[in-house]
Amino acid sequence: MPIKNKAMLITYADSLGKNIKELHQILDQYIGKSIGGVHLLPFFPSTGDRGFAPSDYTRVDSSFGDWNDVESLGEKYYLMFDFMINHISRESIMYQDFKEKHDRSEYKDFFIRWEKFWQEAGQKRPTQADIDLIYKRKDRAPIQEIDFADGKKEHLWNTFGDEQIDINVKSAAAQKFFKETLENMVKHGADLIRLDAFAYAIKKIDTNDFFVEPEIWDLLNQIRDILTPLKAEILPEIHEHYTIPQKISQHDFFIYDFALPMTTLYTLYSGKTNRLAKWLKMSPMKQFTTLDTHDGIGVVDARDILTDQEIDFASEELYKVGANVKKTYSSASYNNLDIYQINSTYYSALGNDDKAYLLSRAFQIFAPGIPMIYYVGLLAGSNDIELLEKTKEGRNINRHYYTAQEVAGEVKRPVVAKLLQMLAWRNDFAAFDLDGSIDVQTPSDTTIKIVRKDQAGKNVAILEADALDKTFKITANDKIIMNETVADTREL
Repeated sequence: MPIKNKAMLITYADSLGKNIKELHQILDQYIGKSIGGVHLLPFFPSTGDRGFAPSDYTRVDSSFGDWNDVESLGEKYYLMFDFMINHISRESIMYQDFKEKHDRSEYKDFFIRWEKFWQEAGQKRPTQADIDLIYKRKDRAPIQEIDFADGKKEHLWNTFGDEQIDINVKSAAAQKFFKETLENMVKHGADLIRLDAFAYAIKKIDTNDFFVEPEIWDLLNQIRDILTPLKAEILPEIHEHYTIPQKISQHDFFIYDFALPMTTLYTLYSGKTNRLAKWLKMSPMKQFTTLDTHDGIGVVDARDILTDQEIDFASEELYKVGANVKKTYSSASYNNLDIYQINSTYYSALGNDDKAYLLSRAFQIFAPGIPMIYYVGLLAGSNDIELLEKTKEGRNINRHYYTAQEVAGEVKRPVVAKLLQMLAWRNDFAAFDLDGSIDVQTPSDTTIKIVRKDQAGKNVAILEADALDKTFKITANDKIIMNETVADTREL
């Protein structure tokens, strides 16, 4: 079905119930009209990184279900699938065939062969300066050795984990793979494709190999050209300075608003609304907003929306205010891949405070774009310290596995019930149309008034909030929808 202007749930196939079929049942029974779309995080056979090292896009991991389960979900919700355009698993057919046949393999150009790549630049490359220039996720050259069946050895480009081998996106074999995979995804119900880590996909000598222009636009347009006839769209995923997503938006792609999470935290920690107001005025309508995702809370995304001092303040305050949040959870000792992300649920980042949390979601709902709600956030989940310590994986603090029985209990909590109510109202109210307007005012240093109108100006939604005492009121066409100006949600 086409993308709807309704909130999208982000979830793993086994995090709300044990598989896709049970997820579908939970959504029907407990969540209802609060969401209209589902970002089903990677559900393909994978050898690492919680699904982000896919080995085979043609199948659903049997522990999650099958394509019938995915298609059934897509009959009620618009769906987003992940496509890891930068890399694929070492267990993929491509890697295994290359390893076995070497230069006789049809996939001999599918991967980026490190030595061959640098041969084009002449002798004695790469230099240390070349390696230092690369935008890396490791403290060394982004390479991994491959041992061929014929006894020879080479190195392949390897940006992320050991299982995730980078793809040579310019090769004919890769482009054939892209087309076939994307067409198959749409066939099975994908309305939106999330291009994971796409900014790393272009490698070019004498660049930092990250968001390399103009080649990156050629790649994005190539993918769009495949999907447009199929009536599907792409959502490029990138964590970087907000100006890069804005540039992508100018090319008429959907984008993520990854700056909103830290900007909202700063607003609620400081009680000051000026930075949030400025950001909302700058934001495009054709975007998906987030407060939380399957990764950590992004910091770098808000740079220059917040000053360095304000980012430092918000980061430090998170550790003071947050419930069960420690700096070590975002460090190498807990396998943190990104020093610019903080591992915590959004609810715990706000100290498990129902009033502050509900206001943060009100800000998200009134922001330009379509809200994305991570499954832990939908249930106002606290940090899962037990899972964190069991796995020693920092991001697992925000990846609790909910049973159907747990969900049944969580939706009865006042903060969750009100969030679901607020989302359901937003999904059906015309003032939030993407062709409508937004007006943002700051009557005082601690207050903000956000007015959303449809294109005709007939439907008007207003949020009036005080970031200092965490009170707010929502009205729609002069009717009060939610009034949190006095009551503490924990007492209801």
